[in-house]
Amino acid sequence: MGFGISSQEGLIVKCRVCGGLLEHRVTDLPFKIGDSSIVVVKALPVLECRQCGETEMEDETMRRVDQVLAGVEPSSELEVIRFAA
Repeated sequence: MGFGISSQEGLIVKCRVCGGLLEHRVTDLPFKIGDSSIVVVKALPVLECRQCGETEMEDETMRRVDQVLAGVEPSSELEVIRFAA
């Protein structure tokens, strides 16, 4: 998975891996927290490459995901959280 990127209306964004075009999608992504916790964030808005499938998140989305992950109980092995738009 890629890093956060800035969003600008009408701007064509290309994949950092292969140069393909990125499209807005909604997907579920897993994140590993610490040594043994996995958090699945559902309904997450991402930019996904048409060619290679690499995903990127816009900066604001990445900030919000960081906030959500910071609130996860460190002792839980698996947690599923729906992303609130």
